[in-house]
Amino acid sequence: MVLIAQALYVKRKTPRLPGAGGPTEGLVPGTGEPVRLAVLGESTVDGVGAATHDEALTGCLARELARDGRAVRWQAVGRTGGNARTVRAELVPLVRPADLVVIALGVNDTIELRSAPAYRRDLLALVVELRRRLGPARVLLAGVPPMSRFPALPRPLRDVLAARSTALDASAAVLARIPGVTHVPMDPDLLDPAAFARDRFHPGPAGYARWARALAHAVIS
Repeated sequence: MVLIAQALYVKRKTPRLPGAGGPTEGLVPGTGEPVRLAVLGESTVDGVGAATHDEALTGCLARELARDGRAVRWQAVGRTGGNARTVRAELVPLVRPADLVVIALGVNDTIELRSAPAYRRDLLALVVELRRRLGPARVLLAGVPPMSRFPALPRPLRDVLAARSTALDASAAVLARIPGVTHVPMDPDLLDPAAFARDRFHPGPAGYARWARALAHAVIS
């Protein structure tokens, strides 16, 4: 009963922020044929907490990948409230041909109390569907954010969701055994209070920039 009451309280009191405005596709100029980047996922890909996609996850990641001078053409395909199953069914058909697909999921699956094996099966089906449509694109699985660091969540609800998010992320990491698939866990230190938007649940521009740097480092290294 305590957890239900806390969940209802958080839902009622947490400000509902919109997704990012502006274009969901863009180009970071540079030399050579542009690297085609698609970012697919939940509200973080929808850009909640940022004014535009330029300062949300996809735009920040595109700029990080372009730091060596290469051009990057990017696309953000996100839906607030999406989970691994709905993203596969409803958003994968919207993804344009890409050289690199970054998948950012897990928070909604955590909140829905999806089991770790079920989440891994859903992610695997998502990767298979992407490969069926796009061919052998490189896939990067962004780690499930550690919900122990979300300021909007009171205890004990935070502890329960933190344990579940950790379990889901460990299960997702197994998929890195697939050739061309990389899993990048999120460092909890990225999520200090300054990383969050005013709802204290989604990243703000500073949080997106930090996350993008970490993901780009995994791509480039």
